Amino acid sequence: MPFTADAAAAQIQERLRNVYQLVHDIEAQRSRSEHNLNNIVKTHEKVTPEDKVSSYYQQKLKNLYSAAVTDAQQEEEILRKALGKINEIRGIRNERRIQARNAGNKETIRRGALMKMLLSTAQTLPLYVGKAPGAKAPPLCGAVPAEPTYIAKMGDMVAALVKGSEEEENWILAEVVQFNQATNKYEVDDIDEEQKDRHTLSRRRVVPLPLMRANPETDPHALFAKGSVVMALYPQTTCFYKAVVNHLPTTATEEYEVLFEDATYCDGFSPPLNVAQRYVISIKESKKNKSQC
Repeated sequence: MPFTADAAAAQIQERLRNVYQLVHDIEAQRSRSEHNLNNIVKTHEKVTPEDKVSSYYQQKLKNLYSAAVTDAQQEEEILRKALGKINEIRGIRNERRIQARNAGNKETIRRGALMKMLLSTAQTLPLYVGKAPGAKAPPLCGAVPAEPTYIAKMGDMVAALVKGSEEEENWILAEVVQFNQATNKYEVDDIDEEQKDRHTLSRRRVVPLPLMRANPETDPHALFAKGSVVMALYPQTTCFYKAVVNHLPTTATEEYEVLFEDATYCDGFSPPLNVAQRYVISIKESKKNKSQC
């Protein structure tokens, strides 16, 4: 249900207060954890490698380690609550922005500001952290595709295959306006406001972008392998082009290094360029897609 700017601001302030309290709770829990960890270290120092650990120290260490595990689980729970509140704030702001756009109050964003915004949204995309060791990353995390029946929500970012003025086809970065269940088609807006174009497209011409980043250190299976052929957003543009993964990110904050197909170079590929996880996807490029954005 639509809400006013004042209502949105009130909801955001409420969640900010929640986050503020949760940050304090995290610090308090972390202090308790450090106390237990220090006790573990001190207890180990009392037992030299040559000594046989007595039943007393065995039980004491067991209790301390059990308490440390509980502390870590409680800290994780509070962290997840805080991240959930931050995600709610993002959702409220996004919904309010979409309402303003639909009401005709769309704010024009300059090209440079748009590029900064796209980079920022990629860098702050939520990082997937599994709740159990060995848990598989879910759909739309890193390179894991969406389920076949998945429908992107209003305001979601997608790659969309659209026809240009000369009937050439391009994969562009777009935002979902709505999905029509009756026609099984999306309405999407070109993210590049200089174009001011809205497109009605079938589902096969719309590919949802990742909703979470994959952590290479814990979920390497959720990344594209080196040498994979992908579609990636060319830096400083809003178009996707065919590329080959040259280097994978090694940390949660790093980007892919890709080589874009480019006939102007003797080997057929551009020099290495960095592209954020959010803008590297697995889709087929149309043969007609030869134009620049």
